[in-house]
Order: sequence, then C-alpha cells, then structure tokens
Amino acid sequence: MDIRLHSTLPGTAVFQVGASSASQDTAASFAETLQQAFDKINEMQQRSAELARQFAAGETDDLVQVVTAAEEASVALQLAVQVRNKVIEAYQEIMRMQV
Repeated sequence: MDIRLHSTLPGTAVFQVGASSASQDTAASFAETLQQAFDKINEMQQRSAELARQFAAGETDDLVQVVTAAEEASVALQLAVQVRNKVIEAYQEIMRMQV
C-alpha cells in the first residue's frame, strides 16, 4: 500500500492511499512521509506565531491572515494528534492479538 502526503493548497495537506508499485523506487517511506508531515506542521506553527508577533507589534494589520494561519496550524496539529492516536490504537490492537 502506498501512502503519500499531497499538498493541495498552501498550508493544507491530504493523505492519499493507493496501491503501490514495485517499480516505485523513488517513493518515500512511511517514516519519511510522517517526518515531512510533522515538519510541515512545525512550519505552520512557526508561521502562525510569527504572524501573531507581527500583528501584536503593529508590523501588519491583516488580521484575516493572522487568524487564518492560526486556525490552519491548529487544525493541522489536531489532525496529527488524531493520526497518532489511531496509530497507537492500531499498535495496541496488534499487540493484543494471540499468535
């Protein structure tokens, strides 16, 4: 199974699951995909914090951009937490299986 993270809009990400091909040597591993997703979430959090700082300092007056960046970062973090919870739940279910 091939799981990839695709960015459809700036600041958004979509996981796609499809059949994998043996000839796809350039496909990223699951760990690399997760690392890239976490890096993107970190960038979104940092961008949100920087925009909030700029707004508080009076360097920008675009409140819509500040709030949008904060919500995007929040939703991305919530998604990561839910994915983590599902992975832990799946691991625990596998560990409960009798061999």
